[in-house]
This record gives sequence, C-alpha cells and structure tokens, in this order.
Amino acid sequence: MASIPSTIDNFIDGTYVSPVSGRRMPDLDPATSQPLGELALSGPEDVDAAVSAAHAALNGPWGRTSVEERAAVLDAIADGIEARFDELILLESYDTGKPVWTSRNIDIARAVSNFRFYAGAVRHYSTDTHSMAGALNYTLRRRLGVVALITPWNLPLYLLTWKVAPALAMGNTVVCKPSEVTPLTAHALGRIAREAGLPDGVLNIVHGLGADVGAPLCAHPKVKAISFTGGTATGHKVAAAGAAGLKKVSLELGGKNPTMVFADCDLDRTVDGVLRASFANQGQVCLCGERLLVEDSIADAFVSRLSKQAAAMEIGDPRSPETRFGSQTSLAHRDKIESYVQLARDAGGRVVTGGERPSLGAPWDDGAFYAPTIIDGLPSDSRPALEEIFGPVVTVHRFSTDDEAVAMANEVEYGLSSSVWTSNLRRAHHVAAQIEAGTVWVNTWLKRDLRVPFGGMKASGVGREGGRYSLEFFSEPKNVCIDLT
Repeated sequence: MASIPSTIDNFIDGTYVSPVSGRRMPDLDPATSQPLGELALSGPEDVDAAVSAAHAALNGPWGRTSVEERAAVLDAIADGIEARFDELILLESYDTGKPVWTSRNIDIARAVSNFRFYAGAVRHYSTDTHSMAGALNYTLRRRLGVVALITPWNLPLYLLTWKVAPALAMGNTVVCKPSEVTPLTAHALGRIAREAGLPDGVLNIVHGLGADVGAPLCAHPKVKAISFTGGTATGHKVAAAGAAGLKKVSLELGGKNPTMVFADCDLDRTVDGVLRASFANQGQVCLCGERLLVEDSIADAFVSRLSKQAAAMEIGDPRSPETRFGSQTSLAHRDKIESYVQLARDAGGRVVTGGERPSLGAPWDDGAFYAPTIIDGLPSDSRPALEEIFGPVVTVHRFSTDDEAVAMANEVEYGLSSSVWTSNLRRAHHVAAQIEAGTVWVNTWLKRDLRVPFGGMKASGVGREGGRYSLEFFSEPKNVCIDLT
C-alpha cells in the first residue's frame, strides 16, 4: 500500500499546518468504503492565511525570478513527480477508486506533461509589436498576483497541475482548493514543489468544503483571478463572486457530449472508439460521450456490438494491473448515477446492458462500483438524456439525416465536446462546423494537443485553457508606446 498520511493538512507558506478549527473529516477509499486518513476541514481563517502567504511571496525571491528561472522550477517539479511516480499512482487509485492502469497512463503521466509543457511554452512565448508612423508599440505581459485554483475530484492531480503550471510560469502565486473527496495527490504536490526549490508561499493548498473554503477564497480581495473546473451550478457561484470583485474568471464546467455515429463509419474502429469515449475513467470525464446518436440503418447492429464489449469490461480491484474499470469516486456519486438510471427506466428507456451494481465479493461489495450501462429507447428530451450524469451511462438516440443529427446534438444546454464518426470528409467538416461545442473530434476521442484552446460553449463554461490561452489568462497585457520622432 502507498504511504498514505494519517492526517491531510493544509500546505501554507511552505509548511503543512492543521486547520484553525481543528476539525477534520474522513477521506475514504471509494472501492472499499474504508478510511484512508483524516482531512483538514478549513475555513475563512485558513484561506486568509494562505492568501496572505501568497501575497507576501510576490515581494520575495519569486517576484524577481526570470522566465528561465521559473521554467527551471517547473521542470524540477516534473522531475519530482517522476521520482514519486509509483507512489502517486497508488495514491490516486486509493483516493478515486480508478484502476492503477488509468492513474499510470493518464493521470500521473499527464501531471508530468503539464509541467514539462508549460516550462517549454513560457520559454518560447512571445508578445506582439505594432509599428506606426513615428512610434513603436510593444506588448508586455505581467503576472496578475495571487490567483485561486479550484479543481474537481475526477482527475485530481491531472487537472490541478493543468492550472498550477501556467499560473506559476507567468510569475503568479497560487492558492489551490482541491476537491475534499480526493485530496491525497494535492497533499503530496506541496512537498514535491518545496523540494523542487519553489519558494515558500508561492504554492498554497487549502482543504475543506466549498462553502467554507471555496467561497471565501473566491471573494478574497487579494485574489486577482479564479480558475475553476467543476459543476455548472457551482460555476454560477464562482462567476458571481468574480464579477463582484472584478476578477478574471475562467470556468470549465459540465458537459452532455454527443457521440455522432454515421452509417459510413469504419465500424470496428468506431465501436472501439465509442466504448472508450463512453466509459473512460468509469464515465467520470467531462468530455465523455453520454449521448450516443446513431444513424438508423446501423443503429441496432452498432448498439448490439457496443453492448457486448461494454458487458465484457472487467470490473474489479483498482489496484490490480489487469483492471481497466474501477469504482466511482464516491458512494454518493454512485447513488446519483443509480437515480438517473431509474429515471430512464421510468421514462420508458430499456437497459441494454448494465444498470446495476456488480457483485464482486468482499471487500469490493462495499465500494462505489457501477456497471457500464447503455440505455435505448429513451426520448431525447427526457431528463436522463439532457442532464449531465457524469458516470458510465450512455443513452442511445437514432437519426436519419445529418441535419437531424446536428439538431439532436445541439438540443442540450451544454457545449463542451463532441465526436463525429464518418468516412465522408465533406460530412465531417460540415457537421463539425455546426456543432455547438468547444472541441469536436473526428474519428477519434480525447486526442489532446496541449497547445490548442480547450473549453466550452453555453453552460459548459467561459474562456479557454491550454497553450498560450492559459499563459494569457494568468497574465495582464500592457502596451508600451515609444515615440520615435
């Protein structure tokens, strides 16, 4: 078993400290419901201490670092993650219930890549010049100051480092609020950053509930920007807090993403791709395809093949190297998924496969496991078909024309991502242009270039992350005009 701390404390000004209140809550292994440790339940006093430390660090050595020095620190943090790779894999698996295979190949690998990428990106980042008659304009980009980073429980270290790396690259100091459901790898990141040479106060991590930590953090007058990834309902509150304080805000929110399968697709490749898009990370990825739109002429055959592969997925011990499908990240979330499947049944949906808790034996029967589920025959405007479930549940809907497919794809309030599966290049371009989504994949899913803009439309968010978009969010442009006459 990984070395799991018995107490998970805040990381403030380079030191692990207990919450002012002294209150704690259990951190549970969702695969067994057994306690892993005791998590700090912080409050406004802890938030203020973290923000004060971050603000003071702006006037310390960090405030005088060059781009090259900051990039070197990011690379050193990546080295530190690599040195603890196996430990972090297990911590993430115990905390989330996901298989160690997923942690190894996706979560922790991507955390390393995030720091490596932004170390390179900031080294090569350039700004604009604008020549005019008798003058030269050039743009400087300067740090914002203290920024708040709030991250969810589905990809804990992956998404935390996706924000920390560009924020530090541009010279900011940060206060992080990880999910209280999955705190272990965030806890470990504090030590890794300190050992990598990051000065005290530059990275601060405060644990606790959203109302007690997230709300005062967003409202703090010394916080200049908020980057939030999470649910749309919470995103509304974050946006309101940011507006009240005239802060920069980036919101990456929920999704109800359509997977669009046309009759001319490469069937073998598409079934494999749609299976992954539906059930990766137990369906707990904001980009997963929860709405499967299939052309009428192949729908029955396609759903049959997909269902057989879904039913054959081995569910079990997340710590086994062979396991590819683990538990949900909490019992409460598993209960939410079950409630949506019941709603689907009540609305006339037919469960083709799954729709139940698997029987796995001790100790897994006490865990938050739920089988990959495919539901057919559900009205496309029913609640389970329109609302984000964020689990291994896919609803099937049939279409007969391209226009009908696009209309069905766009009828949800979300607009995060979509995938289109077709051999017709003209159709691919035409459909992709009409889908209301921040990302459209064609004949693939979750193929990510870290330079491209990432974010959503409609209720899926505000702003874009990735590459220069993140570097620009975490900085302020300043124009300098030099008179040459």
